[in-house]
Amino acid sequence: MPGPRFTPLALGLPATVPFVGPETQERARGRPFAARLGANENVFGPSPRAVAAMARAAADVWMYGDPENHDLRAALAAHHGVAPGNIVVGEGIDGLLGYLVRLLVAPGDAVVTSDGAYPTFNFHVAGFGGVLHKVPYRGDHEDPEALMARAAETGAKLVYLANPDNPMGSWHGADNIARMIAAVPPGTLLVLDEAYVEFAPSGTAPAIDPEDASVIRMRTFSKGYGMAGARVGYAIGAAPLIAAFDKIRNHFGMGRIAQVGALAALGDGDWLAQVQARVAAARESLSAVARDNGLRPLPSATNFVTIDCGGDGAFARRVLAELVARDIFVRMPFVAPHDRCIRVSAGRPQDLAAFAAALPAALAAARA
Repeated sequence: MPGPRFTPLALGLPATVPFVGPETQERARGRPFAARLGANENVFGPSPRAVAAMARAAADVWMYGDPENHDLRAALAAHHGVAPGNIVVGEGIDGLLGYLVRLLVAPGDAVVTSDGAYPTFNFHVAGFGGVLHKVPYRGDHEDPEALMARAAETGAKLVYLANPDNPMGSWHGADNIARMIAAVPPGTLLVLDEAYVEFAPSGTAPAIDPEDASVIRMRTFSKGYGMAGARVGYAIGAAPLIAAFDKIRNHFGMGRIAQVGALAALGDGDWLAQVQARVAAARESLSAVARDNGLRPLPSATNFVTIDCGGDGAFARRVLAELVARDIFVRMPFVAPHDRCIRVSAGRPQDLAAFAAALPAALAAARA
């Protein structure tokens, strides 16, 4: 009996995912991790107000969520000083990236990103037949000038930049990003991924005219607001672009419980400030652990610290494998020269203690 008739594009794609989840690794290992420090989750959790609101909403889960995300969009618009028509809500930044690529990228269209930057964006581009053009980082930072030059050279539909950056934790100040936006070629859209901006120094996020058709900025409730499992992201952009999402998005993709939780989380600035302080303290602790073991922590504007292991990619992979063998879940950059590093998420004191206890033996085993 013949099987389904896949498209030529689907037939040509590898059966891969951008990241292997910790649960998958735990099943393969046959035991749980002692410290879950690889997925950049906010282990300090969501606002208690959000938890309470979601618990109350559970009784109404027989209803679909509001397909217009009306209340959440209105609150986000007020929070950012824009109109509701400048906001689209979706299933995390990953979901919104998929919608955006579907809207703008046809097979063969050029898209520009950095070599080693967030791989899920590349996953979407490949899935819709786009052609990725990559530029190297400049040191441990993405290179705005090189990205814009490659976009002009290729006639790219999209240019992707994360600020702050994943996987390196580095960041550009608002002035650099403003210059990049001013240099966007006609017909190109800059995708400014600000998933980690709540952890960044003041002055990282520039003021952007919401009707500037050359840029769309992406935000999430997964990081600073501690709601990764709820899958709530949003984008801020020019009204005509935002309206176009309605042509292709899953109008019932946002669950009622997630909508209610995000709305409550947005209103609890005191909890966000507590989380920011805890993350900053955890970054300092992680950096101290790295230095105590002769490693170099990179400056970070995120909820993780990227640690230079002092060797090449093969050595860093051995360090990572030895940490995993000792029940510490961490990840690492994929592309040289950044794959000389491991990346460790900010954790609770007990998580950081487990990492500190495992690291010396992992390093010794990797060197052996």
